[in-house]
Amino acid sequence: MARAGAPTPRDTAPSRLTPLTEFGTNPGALLGFSYVPANLPPGAPIVVVLHGCTQTAAGYDHGSGWSKLADRAGFALVFPEQTRANNPNRCFNWFASEDTAQAGGEAESIAQMTETMIARHGLDRSRVYVTGLSAGGAMTVAMLATRPDLFAGGAVIGGLAYGTATGVSQALDRMRGHGDTSDAALADAVRSGARGHHGRWPTLAIWHGGADATVSVANADIIARQWRGIHGVDAKAVRTERVGTAVHRIWSDAEGRDVVEDWTVPGMGHGTPIDPLRGERLGAAGPFMLDVGISSTAVIAKSCGLVAAAGVETAAKAAPVERIAKIAIPVSPKATSKPRAEAPGIQATIENALRAAGLMR
Repeated sequence: MARAGAPTPRDTAPSRLTPLTEFGTNPGALLGFSYVPANLPPGAPIVVVLHGCTQTAAGYDHGSGWSKLADRAGFALVFPEQTRANNPNRCFNWFASEDTAQAGGEAESIAQMTETMIARHGLDRSRVYVTGLSAGGAMTVAMLATRPDLFAGGAVIGGLAYGTATGVSQALDRMRGHGDTSDAALADAVRSGARGHHGRWPTLAIWHGGADATVSVANADIIARQWRGIHGVDAKAVRTERVGTAVHRIWSDAEGRDVVEDWTVPGMGHGTPIDPLRGERLGAAGPFMLDVGISSTAVIAKSCGLVAAAGVETAAKAAPVERIAKIAIPVSPKATSKPRAEAPGIQATIENALRAAGLMR
């Protein structure tokens, strides 16, 4: 089970980030922050990191440890940040079509920040990655779908598939794992968002907790189906291994490239898996930053090729296992990634759903 640790208020977490200004027209009215290690050479990779609901860029960096890993491995970071003016609970608006299209809205602002960082620091355009938690995880999938020309790959933590919800009501249904659709429709949603993209598609890693009560784990399977369809890989052509307590499934394309990965952490709730005291020693436990003995930050970086084989090692050794049954992972529509204890009764259920949607505090 996850060890949540002492809750550290995310707004008061020490910041290692620098404000990013003058990055374009910013149609989504987002804030931007960056982290560039000292003496970063030209041609370094970059990772876009998207926080969850109720979080800030600095708080998510503090909890996940991304900037500390960037110091060790030598890559740049950009942290878009949601504002309360856009969403009262600081959730990226992943369920609003105007914010998840190529042009106009939050997705375009995130792309503008990324392009600005590449130009200012001479970064490698072929090694651009994106990751995020909860609503930030859903927006991660949106970035990969709408800008496959920009991103080589990404990792979604507790997120939802692209193009499956329009508006709050549908978003709540999707978070519960309801309203599934066909594999063809899932893949078509991505192709529509990409506007006729004909190049190579980004790779995607999917992370979720086996005990997530905020976003149903069914969503992890839906995302995997969507991106297996995009890459044209057979669902049955899967390799399975265990990394510590986590179960890891991998699908490869015809070239042998690992294109879709699925990580399930049994017993973990809604949040980012971290390992602050052992192994990688990255991040800090707190609300939605869950010490489960595996650092998703380190594993994602290694999967993206950001960490040399002789550098950061995963906290646990892999061993063959059989697949564990999945439970659904939710990402709130205007979702607060902050789960609340459920009270009995229909009214309490409705209130919890509204809070998850960012419509009620």
